[in-house]
Amino acid sequence: MTPATSNITRPLVLDNALDGVGHTPLCRLDRLAKIHGIKSNLFGKVEFMSAGGSVKDRIAKRMVQQAEKEGIGLAMACAVHGYPLIITLPEKMSMEKELTMRALGAEIIRTPTAAASHSPLSNLGVAKRLKDAIPNAVILDQYSNPNNPLAHELGTGPEIIAAIESLPGNQRVDVFVAGAGTGGTISGTARALKKHNKDCTVVGVDPRGSVLALPESLNVLKEGEDGMYQIEGIGYDFVPKVLSREPGLVDQWVKINDEDSFQMVRSVMRQEALLIGGSTGACIAGALQWLKASPERDVPGQNVVIMMPDGLRNYMTKPWFADGLTGRELGVDLPAEVTARINKVLADNHKYSLSASEDASINAKVEGAVAALAETMKEIGVGTRGVNGVGKAAFA
Repeated sequence: MTPATSNITRPLVLDNALDGVGHTPLCRLDRLAKIHGIKSNLFGKVEFMSAGGSVKDRIAKRMVQQAEKEGIGLAMACAVHGYPLIITLPEKMSMEKELTMRALGAEIIRTPTAAASHSPLSNLGVAKRLKDAIPNAVILDQYSNPNNPLAHELGTGPEIIAAIESLPGNQRVDVFVAGAGTGGTISGTARALKKHNKDCTVVGVDPRGSVLALPESLNVLKEGEDGMYQIEGIGYDFVPKVLSREPGLVDQWVKINDEDSFQMVRSVMRQEALLIGGSTGACIAGALQWLKASPERDVPGQNVVIMMPDGLRNYMTKPWFADGLTGRELGVDLPAEVTARINKVLADNHKYSLSASEDASINAKVEGAVAALAETMKEIGVGTRGVNGVGKAAFA
């Protein structure tokens, strides 16, 4: 085992929950490959088996730990370290995500999904307004923080390499497929994999309506498309700084739509018994689309690793999943009382949405969050200045 791939196994006894971040397995997707006529070896990097349930665990842990070195300090990491946290979250993000973060002590502010990234109403804009309003607050900023891709270059990539090297065969990662949100996962992992195998093909998956794919002609909307998509966690209306555009890193891009992504979620659950989330469905659908596009791409014996960034836990009440349970998409007929209960959950979920047109509501939320955080800090005896004179509030 090479130095780059050593010391990457999960300890049997954890000192705290953060020790359970990463160290996720590869899972063979043989049944899926057979159904789709794929000759390559398909593997999924199962990130929802990380302690917090998604690939985002890795960057939260690293960004907080690196920030601590300067005396500053994100929801699981902040809970372990005792830091107050405010998360600004677009409306389309699932209620399960909000409830999980609230359970870990975070304050959540919902923002309009339709707000452009540069708008003061966007999750980025509101976070910046909060930072200005709270003394000594910081934004860890996953969009430009170099520790985002570094978490994957030093963690995710070496884990994949070690897993593939433990298998018989060519022991190389030949193709890596990942979605791009901030771009940290695909950029950092690609750097590690290209050092392992310079001929590794890296394929980026981008939702229709997002602008991250290259060439830019791929991002042009078709007639009738409005540019909105329900897939969470990947795609943006701007190109984050941590998404590398260096030549030869991300070799090709594919565009994917909501319908194909969510149908793939249901297919993988039935065929592989993996409870994957929406962005994972997009990554797998994108990988199959790319492999099927040209005969020379699907080679017997080659190893194709697909990033599986999230699990179903965060999407159980989203209409694209729960509505399927009330019909025949999953091949079952549910009792009327079960269908009624699901519909009630869906209806209740909508109560938490923030109006996209009410700037006053946004301001009220911001002011309320500032007041709540100030009161919390007072109750727990934390002043307006933290360790080394730096405040202990962090934002996403």
